[in-house]
Amino acid sequence: MTKPHTRALPIPRILHTQCPNHRCTLAEQEFVVERQDKDLGFLLRFENVAWYDSGSVRILDRRVYPGTVQFVGCTQHEEVAQAIADMVTQSAGPYTAASMGMALACYEVRDRPQAEQIESLTKAAHTLSHARPTTINRMALITEGCLDVAKAALEEGRAADEAVLDHTVNSMNRRYAKISQVAEYLVSLWPQNATVMTQCYGETIVGTMLREAKNKGKAVKLFCPETRPFLQGARLTASVANDQGFDVTVITDNMPATVMATKGVDIFTSAADSICRDGHIVNKVGTLQIALVARHFGVPYFVTGIPDKELLTIDTVRIEERDPTEALSFNGIRNTADGVKGYYPAFDVTPPGLVSAVVTDKGPFAALDLNRYFALSDTAYW
Repeated sequence: MTKPHTRALPIPRILHTQCPNHRCTLAEQEFVVERQDKDLGFLLRFENVAWYDSGSVRILDRRVYPGTVQFVGCTQHEEVAQAIADMVTQSAGPYTAASMGMALACYEVRDRPQAEQIESLTKAAHTLSHARPTTINRMALITEGCLDVAKAALEEGRAADEAVLDHTVNSMNRRYAKISQVAEYLVSLWPQNATVMTQCYGETIVGTMLREAKNKGKAVKLFCPETRPFLQGARLTASVANDQGFDVTVITDNMPATVMATKGVDIFTSAADSICRDGHIVNKVGTLQIALVARHFGVPYFVTGIPDKELLTIDTVRIEERDPTEALSFNGIRNTADGVKGYYPAFDVTPPGLVSAVVTDKGPFAALDLNRYFALSDTAYW
């Protein structure tokens, strides 16, 4: 195994912003605060997700981690979009990559007249936000926010790429802080000695829930289904848990039922790529079958994340269908005979009746009660 890259890159100071829409200038922000990725696993360190520096973006290649620790370099924002589409990064990784891609887009057009820069950046925001179809709504919030920051920087005569980088790092810190609040509510629902089954890789919540369990003195064992065909559970979730010192066991995707029947699983939890306001949960394919098994065995299913304000019903979500050949091979080795067909929907939909609670930064909510979340809070997430 390649030794992990551990040198911390120089990053902008982390700032606490008091303006409600998070679009104030750096000069208007007052308080330096601690990085919210402290004590989290290697994968969750800001600079190990995606990073912009002087005209290039580097993205940790999660397709091969942890067997190989390598970064994909991009010198054009279209390459960042392609990396997102190709699953170089996934879970919440594309949100960071898209934002860093916007900083790169600013650098690409830095010498053009201001009007041309804005026109090009508007196109870049669309390209990056549409790299994968299922999360366009969240990605658009991110890229449009970066576009606003770039426009303000140009008006003030500041370097737009640096302004977008500062904005991105501060946004990551806010997001990590908010997910840490989710983790606090989630772990409070666990017994003192919890056996927890996960699904896929939930990004920040994986590290923050384990950090919170350690802070509360709770002993936790994890069972991580491998999550074919890219094995995010085996390679990513399990790696973070191992980095943070927890007992973690990887199982194949056809084992959740027997593990729940025989290993005393207390909790099933996952993040979600989309949480519709009607209570439907869109997450990595395989989530639905584990939710069904959990209901059969009386294991509560806690979804974590922030409901999507714009997704009123499940009908507004497009489920991505990826290249079916991805389901026919593993690590580049084809497993099937010529002529065999494949099928690969990247996500599935879990109905609200299978969800015990949606755990948010404002506490747990019944899946059919998510509209109340927005009555309590309009705080920006992304």
